[in-house]
Order: sequence, then structure tokens, then C-alpha cells
Amino acid sequence: MRSTTRRLAAAVSLPLALGLLTGCAGGDSGSGGEGGAQTLSFANSYPEDHPHNRCGAVLVQESVADQDLEVELFPSSQLGGDTDRFTSVMSGDIALDLQGSSGLAATFEPIGVMDMAYAFDDVDHLFSWFDESEAAQQMKEDFEAETGAKILDVWYYGDRTFSANSPIRTPADLDNLRIRFPDSPVHLQNAEALGAEPVAVAFEEIYLALQQGTVDGQENPVTLTAQNSFDEVQDYVSLNRHSVGSQLVVINANTWNGLSEEQQTALTEAVRDARADNLECARTAEQEVLDEWETAGTPEVIEDVDVEAFRSQAQDYFLNNLDGEQLELYQDIRDSAGQD
Repeated sequence: MRSTTRRLAAAVSLPLALGLLTGCAGGDSGSGGEGGAQTLSFANSYPEDHPHNRCGAVLVQESVADQDLEVELFPSSQLGGDTDRFTSVMSGDIALDLQGSSGLAATFEPIGVMDMAYAFDDVDHLFSWFDESEAAQQMKEDFEAETGAKILDVWYYGDRTFSANSPIRTPADLDNLRIRFPDSPVHLQNAEALGAEPVAVAFEEIYLALQQGTVDGQENPVTLTAQNSFDEVQDYVSLNRHSVGSQLVVINANTWNGLSEEQQTALTEAVRDARADNLECARTAEQEVLDEWETAGTPEVIEDVDVEAFRSQAQDYFLNNLDGEQLELYQDIRDSAGQD
């Protein structure tokens, strides 16, 4: 791990790092599947101790090492923000990346459905739909055709939930509350579906906005709320779990085609095997935070949320406001609920 840290420290600037990666993203512009020794860059926006790295990317790196695949890890947005990194994946300057579907929707709109409020009942529903649905498979194929990037798998990010200075148990409790939502079409649709008044605040400014009362609350997974000290300036965390947060592992298609069949199999299995470890780490981290809050007595965790009221309101909104492929995917997701 220390050698990985030393390598990452060398990526001191985006232009320099991308220049270096041009020669090591891996693969070939054709589809020969030639294999041989390959170096694959794997980037994301999360710190090294986040489950996506210590229980995800690091496991992939270790798992494929005996297949002449060296995975170079670039966490903490070292290679740019989500939008810039995915542009680099499409161009082949970055081989592998982690991206949320709401961000990818800027390039391929239908995929944003995966981040819509109460689309999935829980993480098991997310995984089963992604693995088994014909509509999900078609979405992945369409995504690759549109972007030149292949989706290898989906990892769990955490359930997005509200924090505020008043408890939120029903949709009516959002009345007159200004809630920070990410400034993306999908998240702003979620705000409308849930009945919240969204306020666009840059992520790095959320703490100050909460502290100064510019916004009344925010929505993020429990672990992220704690890691960024939002709990210091919020009295309540309401476990409404309105979005099963996920991240998609994407790879440049030409890079993929430059791998041998054995390397493709090893990489696919490594990413899939890491899914379970990542999920366990994420759940453990959330429970540790909830335990700490309970011991401290603050913030107060609201568990008696009327989730069904929120779910019903969100479903009515999306069924009446989505159309085309997005509506078809949303309906397919909801139809698959409870089929496990």
C-alpha cells in the first residue's frame, strides 16, 4: 500500500497526470484482445480510506496482479472531477473509473434513472435488477454504444438520507425547508418528487451553508454526513433512505478490447468479487457512525420515518413526469421490486 501511495503522490497535477496516463491507460485502439502486460489506471473521487478504495479498488488491484495486469490507483479526484474523468475515460486517457449514474446521465440520459428517489427498494433490489433485468442489459449495451465506455459492475455507495435542524418523518415535514441537493437534473428531480425546496450549493461549501443557515439541511449517506462533519451543525438525521446510492465501474471499450480473454475474465471477476466486500465495508461504516451518534446523543437519529408516504409520492411524480426510455427503465425497476 505504501508503494501505491508513493505512486499516487507523483500525480501532482491533472495535466501532468493525464499526459503520463496517455501511455499507460492500457489496451489498443482495435479489438484484437492481444493481452500481454498491461497497466490500467483506476481513478475515483474518494479518499484512500473510503470503502470504494480500501474495500474496492485495492482489492481489484491485488486480484488481477497475477494476470499481467498492473492497476494504478488514483483516488481523491487526483485526475479531475467526475465530469472531467469520464471525458478522459471516453478518450482512453483513463482506463477505469467510478461514476454515479446521475453524473453519467449528462452523457447518456437514461442511466440517470438508477439514482432516482425510491427507484430501488434497497441494495439487494439494485443488484438483482442490474444483474438480471433484460432492460438493464440493454441499457448497458446502449451506454457503451453511445459513450465508448463499458460498464463492468455496480458498487454500493450508501443510502442517501436527510439531515436537518428539525426531524423529517413525512413529506409534509419538508415544507419550507431549504435542502441542499447536488446541482444535477436527476437530483433536482428527486427534490421535486420528494417535495423539498432544493438549494444548489457546491459540496465544499455545504458545512458553511448549514452553519450559517443558508440551507436548513442536506441529503447524503450517513457516513459522508459524518466524514464531512455536517453532523456538527445539524440536530437530526432522518433515515428516510430515499436513494440507494451506487457507483458504476466503467472502462474504456478500446482498453477492454486490448485485454486477452483471460485478463477480461480476471478483471470482471475481481470487480464483481469486490462488490460484496465493498458492501460489507459500507454497511459496517454506517453502523459505526450510527452507534457513535447514539452514544453522543447528537444528532438525534429519526427512524420512524413514513417511508411508504415518501415512496408513493416519488413514484407518482416519476410516472407522470418521465417519458421515453427513462420511463421504460423506471417502470422496469419498479416492476422488478419484490421479485427476489
